[in-house]
Amino acid sequence: MSSLTRNPHPIPVLVYHQIEEAPRKGKPFRSLYVSPSAFARQMSLLKVLGYRGLSMSDLQPYLAGERSGKVVGITFDDGYVNNLVNALPVLQRHGFSSTCYAVSGLAGKTNKWDEGLGIAQTPLMDEKQMRLWVAGGQEIGSHTRSHVNLVASADMTSETEIAAGKSDLEMMLNGPVRHFCYPYGRYEPKHVGMARHLGFATATTTQRSRCVAGDNVLEIPRVPILRSTSLPMFWIKISTGYEDRRRR
Repeated sequence: MSSLTRNPHPIPVLVYHQIEEAPRKGKPFRSLYVSPSAFARQMSLLKVLGYRGLSMSDLQPYLAGERSGKVVGITFDDGYVNNLVNALPVLQRHGFSSTCYAVSGLAGKTNKWDEGLGIAQTPLMDEKQMRLWVAGGQEIGSHTRSHVNLVASADMTSETEIAAGKSDLEMMLNGPVRHFCYPYGRYEPKHVGMARHLGFATATTTQRSRCVAGDNVLEIPRVPILRSTSLPMFWIKISTGYEDRRRR
């Protein structure tokens, strides 16, 4: 695949975090929770509108301009168990695939990188659960070994985190891990080079926009889906230039 996308029409790559009821009002980062019922309605709407939800691997031919059709990338950051419990059955019901970016060194633990912010500690998938996710037709990507801020890390630390996140998961899953996501969406050109050197096929960011022709495959923008995203707004985000205008 070329280092630049060649899709003739914008492709939305959705980003979710937790598929779970949000904690009580006043708790930090409630926006990153999407309720199971809201997620189910969103996936049903995609189906009704004729879209196919795809993992990053399944999306690659469309990004390369080799295939065309109404497609949406579906991604989940961090690897929460609630993705497996609440999202997988919905994805399977519609015949959709998705990519979940796991933090290899915290498999079976919790989102410890958030602890200092007062964010609730939530279980992350362990090796067995990640295998169930893959067996269910989904994909695991890498989110580094410990969810580091690459921009605030020494180059050697960044290289180790990106490389080990990939190799750890490949050992757990006994298969290749070809897709990467920059933790916190923070990265510099040198980190893109590290991802390229390690052979990642794609890498996703927190840049807001649908993916358009000419985007770097290792700097793919995404469309955030939040607790506050109503069903009409969901449609606007994927079908119009609403998110594209938010590209920095």
